[in-house]
Amino acid sequence: MIINTGCRTDIPAFYSKWFMNRIKEGYVYVRNPYYPKQVTKYILDPSVVDCIDFCTKNPEPMLKYLDEISHFKQFWFVTITPYGKDIEPNVPDKDKVINSFQKLSIKLGNNFVGWRYDPIFFNDEFDIEKHIKEFEYIANQLKGYTSYCTISFLDLYEKVKRNAPDLRPPTKEEQIILASSFVEIGRKNNIEIYSCCEGTYLKEYGVNVSGCRNQKLVEQSIECKLDYPKIKNMRSECNCLMGNDIGAYDSCGHLCRYCYANTNKNNVITNMKKHIPTSPLLIGSIENDDKITTAKQKSYKIKQEQLTLF
Repeated sequence: MIINTGCRTDIPAFYSKWFMNRIKEGYVYVRNPYYPKQVTKYILDPSVVDCIDFCTKNPEPMLKYLDEISHFKQFWFVTITPYGKDIEPNVPDKDKVINSFQKLSIKLGNNFVGWRYDPIFFNDEFDIEKHIKEFEYIANQLKGYTSYCTISFLDLYEKVKRNAPDLRPPTKEEQIILASSFVEIGRKNNIEIYSCCEGTYLKEYGVNVSGCRNQKLVEQSIECKLDYPKIKNMRSECNCLMGNDIGAYDSCGHLCRYCYANTNKNNVITNMKKHIPTSPLLIGSIENDDKITTAKQKSYKIKQEQLTLF
């Protein structure tokens, strides 16, 4: 059973105190984004949580809590991109994030921390040469601190078209050039390149297309085999063990213009004002007409004695 903290918002960057309160209380409530009156309760205990999956653009606020969550198995994805404040208004400078990444890796080990370089897009500032130069700079800084990097290209959701009309995804030919260059840079830095929901066509150029959070990587991070049930992800190309997300849409304060999880800035500001660090919900509180259901949770770890049979 995997708890995911990063697909709907950036919990480590903006809600680390709330998250630690949930760990101490031993449970969390999650409001269904499509049926808001339906609330799910998840128990936060290593006996039923095989892994906590963090995905963040700024792990720094969580670093001081790592000892307090050391009884949980963890996997971290840290996004480090070279974009400026015109694209990512509230994301720290890449060198600050690189420094936090290095500290996180030293604490946990480089198999437990992955780098994301995404989404990749072009505009007046960023072209093929610029991306290759920036990617190589970051890869050089992360050598020895991670063994894999996930790339993906900009998806033009309607909200992205509306919030960032000046950005365009690379063409297939441009994607091949970028991916091939990244693979070569990765080899020099002992970093394997994975793709996220980009199909399989990049495989022949050296990209691992098995999924950026596939079962093998999760098992590696929790140091245990999993008998994980097959689940159907929302995106047909996705092979990842995504887990159960405890975040909320329209609540990420980074306000990246390409974000699929935020509708607009005003919604984010409104929701962040509703955040209460002591509430079991990330945004707001439980209301009288909410229907709370406790999730059926179980560990999918294969016991060690079972492994000895093979």
